[in-house]
Parts: sequence; structure tokens; C-alpha cells
Amino acid sequence: MQQTNQLLQVSANLFKHLGDIPKGEERDEYIETINSLLDKRGTIIQDLIQEGFHFDEQNRVHRTLLELDNGIKERLAAVMDAVKQDMANLQKTKKSEQQYFNPYSSVRVMDGMYYDKKN
Repeated sequence: MQQTNQLLQVSANLFKHLGDIPKGEERDEYIETINSLLDKRGTIIQDLIQEGFHFDEQNRVHRTLLELDNGIKERLAAVMDAVKQDMANLQKTKKSEQQYFNPYSSVRVMDGMYYDKKN
């Protein structure tokens, strides 16, 4: 029962932490905290599985854990989408910057060459 309460506490902390997604430099620390909480949560879940934990729909704590788990999954998906969007924007910015510094890099011109087709 104590591990179930620990799982509930860690899950609630993770759910709360995933509530707002920071921008910029704060994101690295934010993601490290997410990884740390997920690791703690995974360890507790593994311990519960080894003890033979079974989900009981009648138990209020178990239902709360299930709701938290679903909320965590949704919020993690939102964080992943935000990170993917930022990475796409970064790639787009890099490409635009390269295009600005060397606008003719993608142009293939065959200047000065003459092909004679008469034989």
C-alpha cells in the first residue's frame, strides 16, 4: 500500500509538472525533471508488478492512478509535439540562413559547355 501511495504522489507531481511547457533555455531542465520523474515512476511500477499488484476498479486510489496515467500520456504527447515543432522550426531557420548566405548553392548551371551533336 505504501508503494501505491508513492506511485500516486510521483504521478501527481509529474502530471502537475507537465501542466505548462516552458520555452527556450528552461526547456532542458524541464525535460530532465520529466525524465527523472518518469524513472522514479517506472521503478515503483516495476516493484509493484514484482509484488503481484492487480488493478481494482473498486479502489478509489487505483482509479485515481488510472486517470493520472491517462492525463500524463496526453500531456507528454503535447510536450513531444511542442519539441517536434521547435525542431522543425530550427531546421527551417538553418535552411533559410544557408540560403541567405549562399543563394546560388542550389543552382546547377552548365555555363561554358557546348555539346556538338553532329558526328
